[in-house]
Amino acid sequence: MRPTSARAVFFRAINRGGLVWGDGMTSKVIWEVVKAAAKRAGIERLAPHDLRRSCARLCHQSGGELDQIQFLLGHVSIQTTERYFGCKQKLRHAVNDKMGIEPML
Repeated sequence: MRPTSARAVFFRAINRGGLVWGDGMTSKVIWEVVKAAAKRAGIERLAPHDLRRSCARLCHQSGGELDQIQFLLGHVSIQTTERYFGCKQKLRHAVNDKMGIEPML
């Protein structure tokens, strides 16, 4: 994750009295949350980045636009986002074949 002057805080720390404190959770806390959830689910090896990659792939498979997924992940380079998909071109079922344009013979 690249440092920014204005960062979004999705998770907040709550003290025992129920009060929000601090500027958000550290990456170590996120690791611990993911590790505990994976253990409850019976998953031996799971890292936060695995969840990030899965989110990107699911967005892509659901028809999400590449530039929007890039924005979601905070990638500067579109090529970085594309690597998350692990896509291979399917020449037998090329996406442009579904455009409905046929040559006139």
